[in-house]
Amino acid sequence: MGKLLSLLARDDSTCCAPQRYEVFLDFENAAPTDTERDVYEDVQRVLKDSESVLEEIQNYKGAGKEIREAIAMPVPEVQQRAWSVVCPLVAKVRRCYEFSRELERVVPRLLGKLCGGSMSPTQHLETQQALVKQLAEILEFVLKFDEYKMKTPAIQNDFSYYRRTVSRQQNIGSAANVGTINSDLANRMSLFYAHPTPMLKVLSEATSTFVKDNADIPVENTTETLGTMAKVCLRMLENPKLVGQFEHEETYHLVLRVMVGLVILYDHVHPVGAFARGAHVDVKGCVRLLQSQPPARAEPLLNALRYTTKHLNEENTPKNIKNLLAA
Repeated sequence: MGKLLSLLARDDSTCCAPQRYEVFLDFENAAPTDTERDVYEDVQRVLKDSESVLEEIQNYKGAGKEIREAIAMPVPEVQQRAWSVVCPLVAKVRRCYEFSRELERVVPRLLGKLCGGSMSPTQHLETQQALVKQLAEILEFVLKFDEYKMKTPAIQNDFSYYRRTVSRQQNIGSAANVGTINSDLANRMSLFYAHPTPMLKVLSEATSTFVKDNADIPVENTTETLGTMAKVCLRMLENPKLVGQFEHEETYHLVLRVMVGLVILYDHVHPVGAFARGAHVDVKGCVRLLQSQPPARAEPLLNALRYTTKHLNEENTPKNIKNLLAA
């Protein structure tokens, strides 16, 4: 079940007392219970490929040199050389896109378990830690993938060249390494990679679709679960005793990224977002914690809050939040 230290404790001394979030989420060793197992195993079948997908995007070299040569010297040998380099790259691009479709499929199943039923958000976090761990792994994957993708403009250039070549010369070379990419699939892949943060878009749309398709589950169940999990991550990172429970140093970085991912996802799903007064997330606390981190660790995550959230620049975002993130 995980190393649960204590439940969410409320100080009942006043009617409007603050909440203290002291749940230890075991992101390292949480194992599924019998009631979690069916969804857990389905999600795990998808997640097992996440590292290899990240490697594909992180190590993507591109075919810029070969494409430039093919444009400068439109002779068969040079064209064929460019094509032979581009096809395996397009196969990688396609694999990443198809992984996004698998995420799109399993995220609603995961949210159904974590947000449905009669349990409070904290009870879900306490009793379904294996599923919480999987949501954390998805969020970490999404942030990493989009960060790598934004640094890799060659993906869109290579795919554009592939599409132009296919439309001009249907019989050039062999596309065996790519498989059949019909116009509909090619259009969907182009739209996916045209977005600056494509995996976040998939995740936020899958979450929004889950909310729309499950009218019996109030939207507050979903947003409060995301917000509560973000607060728990923040409190864990602020508490040296809880940090001391981590078995691996990388877990601290994971929880940091997950906290940011939850704020961003909350902002995309909640009608007024994460920055408005009364939101169920502690944006100020998250930003201050990030600013206390080494710059190399903090800046990518601060930039994610600055540039991939939905409501930051709206009028109802308090000025102190805008100033804090502008620092």
